[in-house]
Amino acid sequence: MRTIDVTDAAWGTLLALQEGLADLEGGADPVTRVYGPIAGAKGPFVIAQVGQSLDGRIATPTGDARDVSGPDGLAHLHRCRALVDAVIVGVTTVTSDDPRLSVRIVEGRSPVRVVIDCRGDLSGGEGMFHDGGAPVIVFQSATAPPRTFGQAEVIRLKEDTCGLCTGAILQALADRGLQRVLVEGGAKTIARFIEAGHVDRLHVSVSPIIIGSGPSGINFSPIEFLSEARRPLTEVYSLGSDILFDCDLRSNPVLGRQGEQVSVANPT
Repeated sequence: MRTIDVTDAAWGTLLALQEGLADLEGGADPVTRVYGPIAGAKGPFVIAQVGQSLDGRIATPTGDARDVSGPDGLAHLHRCRALVDAVIVGVTTVTSDDPRLSVRIVEGRSPVRVVIDCRGDLSGGEGMFHDGGAPVIVFQSATAPPRTFGQAEVIRLKEDTCGLCTGAILQALADRGLQRVLVEGGAKTIARFIEAGHVDRLHVSVSPIIIGSGPSGINFSPIEFLSEARRPLTEVYSLGSDILFDCDLRSNPVLGRQGEQVSVANPT
């Protein structure tokens, strides 16, 4: 198993690559293979990230998600944030965890923060609206009660029977110059972006703890046979405290539901 060891020099090159000030060279080393596709993306690129336990849990049944990922798993998440233009979460992630979604552990700029709040469940008191951090965009249904959230931009989309269209969300972000996107949570939000065929890479960071019960990292629609399961090309790396599964979702088309339009519902 190869180890990801991100030196200051290597990280500086990735940040320069993100800004178009450097070129990818080689690509065989683990750091370049994992982070290069994000930093070097020339057009739309979507990555989903999950940090979970050995038994696939992201929190206890009471919702305690603190320290599920080890220190190196958290550093990996912050690197992903630093290399994208926007980070997406569902409303339940915000109301449950009140995340900052900022880059704090590594050098780099924080991405635009995007919340999918289909039916207008946000109160406006959530921390991200008042912390003076990166801009916030809220996606809501056109039928949700209209309201403002400080300086946040509210984008209202037509809702279908399942919620907000993932493609319409990504297009609205691209129209604002936000093409490299991290889908960070929750489990249903990640699943729906993947099921819609909109995710290029899936990173699953596994920490050596066993929780035993609680919510899982991704909630896909049920399948009947294992032949319908997704089997992407996957490389495995040691982050140090955690193990990273880097899944190339473009290497194998989504089976069973290929081409079907999938929407994001609320709650996540």
